[in-house]
Amino acid sequence: MLNFSYWELKEWFSNVDITIVGSGIVGLSTALQLKKKYPTAKILVLEKGMLPQGASTKNAGFACFGSLSELIDDLQSHREAEVLDLVAKRWEGLKELRSTVGDLKLDFQQKKGFELFLDKKLYNTCVLEKERVNELLLPLFKQPVFTEMTNVFEFENIHPSYIVNNFEGQIDTGSMMASLLALVQHRGIRVLNSCEVTEYQSDADGVRVSLGSFEFRTAKLCITTNGFARQLLSADVKPARAQVLITEPIPDLHIEGTFHLDKGYYYFRNIDGRILFGGGRNLDFKAEETAEFGQTQLVQNKLEELLRTVILPGKKVKIAQRWSGIMGVGEQKKAIVKSLDAHVYCGVRLGGMGVAIGSLIGKELAEIV
Repeated sequence: MLNFSYWELKEWFSNVDITIVGSGIVGLSTALQLKKKYPTAKILVLEKGMLPQGASTKNAGFACFGSLSELIDDLQSHREAEVLDLVAKRWEGLKELRSTVGDLKLDFQQKKGFELFLDKKLYNTCVLEKERVNELLLPLFKQPVFTEMTNVFEFENIHPSYIVNNFEGQIDTGSMMASLLALVQHRGIRVLNSCEVTEYQSDADGVRVSLGSFEFRTAKLCITTNGFARQLLSADVKPARAQVLITEPIPDLHIEGTFHLDKGYYYFRNIDGRILFGGGRNLDFKAEETAEFGQTQLVQNKLEELLRTVILPGKKVKIAQRWSGIMGVGEQKKAIVKSLDAHVYCGVRLGGMGVAIGSLIGKELAEIV
């Protein structure tokens, strides 16, 4: 049971202008934009975990906007203008993140993205569609995004050529979130951890927010919980767990960049002399449609198999750590940013592109509050 003193209630939970639920990329970006818009507002950010609980501190740190096969896939179900808009928002969001945090603190490195192919048929499809997609993206990037390259990293059991994304980069996810937190706190925005919002009730004067046995009032409420959105909202957002592992340091590691495999369902990169490798949700979509953290033998075995047979053939490597993050996905790839009533707003369903669009969604959400 929460037990607050007079001083605690007065300082943290009285006269709150705006409360933000979730301290991930979207939540903190929203807070920064709202403080810029309303400098004197009392803004409170509530986070249910010790650290952001969804995917903001658990992702692979890809500064990406879609591999070629993913964009070709999108073109099967979206109009060209819609796909261009999706990429434009991801690219704009990455620029917003870099502008807010700074490349140095992000440890941003544009080492290109490489798409590998286990399936020759998929590779051939990508080669055939490459010029069409480059032409579509030309207004954004002013030069071809996708080119081809031979297997310089000496992977095995794949097609001998890659598709290269010349604009893809990588970041340090932990440094990004620590920097965003520092910016938020520097601007006088309060962030409280281990505070789970269990329900809220909007009325004519604002919103009653429940933290289990404790309640307080806020004038406005912004929900930015993405993969956990269904716990508070009725919206087309499903949780999607992403399992990840990282190796021990590997002497003379020659792999550098961000890598996509099997339409982006697998992804890996170098970091601190290690390989970080995640994915496998496509092995059992239903099992991975969960808001529960954890690993499954099915996915972990597949990650280790691909690590051993494709990425680091002939090398004996040890797994240092395993974890998972929870994304928010839906039938549409477009994020949900809207007003739910006169006092409550949400910015959710980032579709696994939180690094790319999180800052932009925060900006859009702040604009409608």
